[in-house]
Amino acid sequence: MKEQFLELLRQVKREGIEELIQFIEKTDFFTAPASTKFHGCYEGGLVEHSMKVYEILKHKVENNVESLDINPETLILVPLLHDLCKANFYKVDYRNAKNALGVWEKVPYYAVDDTIPYGHGEKSVMMITEYIKLTPEEKYAIRWHMGFTEPKEQYSTISLAYKKYPLALLTFEADLEATYFYDI
Repeated sequence: MKEQFLELLRQVKREGIEELIQFIEKTDFFTAPASTKFHGCYEGGLVEHSMKVYEILKHKVENNVESLDINPETLILVPLLHDLCKANFYKVDYRNAKNALGVWEKVPYYAVDDTIPYGHGEKSVMMITEYIKLTPEEKYAIRWHMGFTEPKEQYSTISLAYKKYPLALLTFEADLEATYFYDI
């Protein structure tokens, strides 16, 4: 899946894209889980989740009732990098748990190790824009991809963003579908 991911990203012809790719390759992005205990909680879950969001979002845009004029590069960058904030975010730790025989043993699990506490969607935007420029539509779609799982105090802001940039709403939907329909 790493090769597919990188092949797609290399279709983007923006200044700084190779530097962004080099940065991603130096992180644990391709081996990291997508979460600690929910969707994609296994090695490689993050890249698998990102690829599934890409597949779903591409389908949503191409088959939307209203015609959407979305730049092909946008349709690559947004879903593939929406969770870039999770690179170097998890670590393997150990806890005691009973095995099938009822004997206590140390077992590995993923724990959060947030060394850059800058949020979620906004952190992904920040990390990406250190290398390439994003359009406002791309920034909004990545920033608000968590949708109404954000604190309720953000709901009116999220609604305004979705009205202004329908891609942001479709990104939220694609992320939810990848998480709940495919468990990745």
